[in-house]
Amino acid sequence: MSKTRSSELSSPSSTDKGDIRHDETNDVPAAPAVHPPNWWWKYRQIIREAAAEFLGVMILIIFGDGVVCQVVLSSNPNVAPTPKGDYLSLNFGWAIGACLGVWVSAGISGGHINPAVTLALAAWRGFPWKKVPVYLFAQLMGGLVGAALVYANYFHAIDIYEGGRGIRTLKTAGLFSTYALDYMTAVSCFFSEFLASAVLMIVVLATIDKHNSPPPNGLFPLVIFIVILGIGAALGMETGYAINPARDLGPRLLTSMVGYGKAVYTFRREYWIWCPVIAPILGCQVGSLFYDLFLYIGDDSPINQPSTKKQVQNEYDDMSRDV
Repeated sequence: MSKTRSSELSSPSSTDKGDIRHDETNDVPAAPAVHPPNWWWKYRQIIREAAAEFLGVMILIIFGDGVVCQVVLSSNPNVAPTPKGDYLSLNFGWAIGACLGVWVSAGISGGHINPAVTLALAAWRGFPWKKVPVYLFAQLMGGLVGAALVYANYFHAIDIYEGGRGIRTLKTAGLFSTYALDYMTAVSCFFSEFLASAVLMIVVLATIDKHNSPPPNGLFPLVIFIVILGIGAALGMETGYAINPARDLGPRLLTSMVGYGKAVYTFRREYWIWCPVIAPILGCQVGSLFYDLFLYIGDDSPINQPSTKKQVQNEYDDMSRDV
């Protein structure tokens, strides 16, 4: 999840392009220089952004996969005396996870917590490409570790639901990653994830656009809560609204490691790569293109860069005449 939307935002990253934090600190006195208090300080500064992305995705998955496990597994009377939730519970769980994941990481790394968002910000908002591989790896590992923690928590309930100790099938693999409904065609699956991801990215870019209507500083995670809740309630039924490659691939790696086997990758002709990974990436790119093409006027977008020196000179001459 993207995001977000941009999920971005300190440390050295606070001045990076593509940072989705809101800069409302012009009137705030500069903080005094802080000297490293111990040996760990300098190492933490090196890994801080990656750790924030890792932790943000991990929290997203703990709440997201956690609520799926609780709702689905509790439908078995041998797991819980009564069901513990419904589809709306899933929407709220994922929205809360995305909100809190961004809240934990936004002030340090920008709170992307979504590879598709990171790639879109690199392409359209000047986020440093040199940071992209580190962010993507941290996000993927956060998804894997988050899913591992949820799996450990619900291990015995999964055994009961599956019908025996250690039995692992696609019946419970969907607790951790997304699997489309049977009637969905390949094109429909792709379009569903593409559309939801494009909407997510448009909202993220609108939220961080100082020329639009950005929320007060610190409330970006609340916007993420709203957009994820809305996407889940309106577009989530058919494919499970992955809209985040790390959210799907990280937990999918975990399932293949704990006994679910290759079925998690062979489902519907490698569904795992073209729907919850490629579709969100392309959706975020197209959403960014649409926003920048028709709405954005900031000079950090490739679309708004002067094409030639002559054009720059002409614009300068026009401004001089106006003055």
